[in-house]
Amino acid sequence: MLKRIKKIIYIIFAIGLIATSVNLFLGPHSIAAGGITGLAIIFEKLFDFNRSITILTANSIILISALIFLGKEAFFNSILGAAVLPVYIYFIPQFKVVEDPMLSMLAGSTIMAIAASILYANNASSGGTSLPPLIFKKYFKLNPSIGLLISDGMIVVLSLIVFNTDAFFYAIFSITLTALIMGYIESGVRRRKMVYIISDHNEAITNDILTKIERGVTLVPVIGAYKREQKEMIMVTMDSKNYRDLLDLVKSHDENAFMITETVSQVHGKGFTYNSGSV
Repeated sequence: MLKRIKKIIYIIFAIGLIATSVNLFLGPHSIAAGGITGLAIIFEKLFDFNRSITILTANSIILISALIFLGKEAFFNSILGAAVLPVYIYFIPQFKVVEDPMLSMLAGSTIMAIAASILYANNASSGGTSLPPLIFKKYFKLNPSIGLLISDGMIVVLSLIVFNTDAFFYAIFSITLTALIMGYIESGVRRRKMVYIISDHNEAITNDILTKIERGVTLVPVIGAYKREQKEMIMVTMDSKNYRDLLDLVKSHDENAFMITETVSQVHGKGFTYNSGSV
């Protein structure tokens, strides 16, 4: 029950961020960066429709389609966000926080990316154009990214007709920036170092890593191709802040040690995704 409540809080918070992005940053500069919120900005300009009414109507149609074509799971995963978003859009005031359209686009896109990443992490959505691509995939075997590009692309092209060239390019930049930031967030903000060490002083290096840096070590048997000598390779994963300490430690024991370092985006398990001492 606590996990469900926590998930609902995250979803509601993320939906609030989306509405903030639309009403305070993107909408005031007519930046229709795809999605139902972009369509709502366009309809407001064309027909003077209230944004919240447009979003509520469009999401209702899409949710019913999702229930029919995708089933109950997809429907229930999206219903909370789809229902809460129009409420936020209605109550959050619409005004320009930033006068410069470029800065406003950057701020709005960043907030949108953070919100979308939170929804993604909780297996939820705000409804809108995230659902039609799933229908296209199920019935037409179309890649979801292509389906999303088509649906959002149609809205962005429509903004070119309704607004102007500047708004069109700002919308394209916004979609691109949002995707890039989401990719960075989802690949792991806290990146780690994966280090492989081959040395003639493995025992001393291993002991110091365990005691001084307090990270776990895995010893991997390896065979050199040239001399066919069997050795042990040290494998250790750590936060980037400890990497310089490791370099100094290895150098103090063996200046000729062979090291390979990789930057990894996600590490799961003991010592990383939950606290249970060192690994």
